[in-house]
Amino acid sequence: MSDTGNGLEPPLRMTPKLHPLNRDFRWEARRGPYRRISAAQARQWSEQGFFVLEDAVEPATLERLIAEIDPWEARAEAALRELPQGRRFIARADEITFTVHLVLRSAFLRDFCAGPLFRDLAWDLVGPDVRLYWDQAVYKKPSVPAPFPWHQDNGYGFLDPQAYLTCWIALTDATTSNGCPRVLPGLHRHGTLEHWTTDLGYCCADEGAEGLAAPARAGSIVVFSSLTPHATGPNLTSEVRKAYIVQLAPDGARRMEPDESAGGYRPVLQNDQDRQFPILVAGRAPRS
Repeated sequence: MSDTGNGLEPPLRMTPKLHPLNRDFRWEARRGPYRRISAAQARQWSEQGFFVLEDAVEPATLERLIAEIDPWEARAEAALRELPQGRRFIARADEITFTVHLVLRSAFLRDFCAGPLFRDLAWDLVGPDVRLYWDQAVYKKPSVPAPFPWHQDNGYGFLDPQAYLTCWIALTDATTSNGCPRVLPGLHRHGTLEHWTTDLGYCCADEGAEGLAAPARAGSIVVFSSLTPHATGPNLTSEVRKAYIVQLAPDGARRMEPDESAGGYRPVLQNDQDRQFPILVAGRAPRS
């Protein structure tokens, strides 16, 4: 799918069941002028909750990203193999790995996440004051028939405000054969949906939902909202499908952590000094 949105379809017209913390949510469109995206991409973002930013990362930078990430992913894979049944939560040895907080391990990755690409996307789609919320590599191994279920990123850890930005960077070509993202357009406008637990991960839609495929060449970014239901299909090829995910949230965002003593949930400010550093301050790069 091109960054102008081939074959745009209208948002899905349905009212799904909402997350219990999702009260009075209102989707707000982002208005220009934009620094990085086009008006067509902004429209697709508002109507469908995603777009593909083609060729956003130059080849030399892409090679360096892979070189920085691969050794840490290999360690994560080795650690999984030592565990009973070879799995931890949604990560499974020789199937799919989630290597988190890489900005703590690589100065190059930290500088990449704090660089002009994400400053521009933060301005265009989040706001003037933005922090890195999360970063992780997701490697889907060859010949893995299992999909990753339909979910919203805010379904895995409820943030307030609910809408933040996920940048799914294709480190290798992401195709319909190796597990590129698929999205359910339009549902982001409802806010966070109710999720249930499956053996493969949290889920917010029936497995048979088709959605729209978002293939991406290496170096392109599938940009979507934390509220956009998405999934990835099986990797039926002989190569590893590699992705690096960078998430940006408004400064002051709080994660609602389960806490019975606090009446069910306790808000935790997402401002870890080491890994949730500022991306924009009053619309500008933070002073060093």
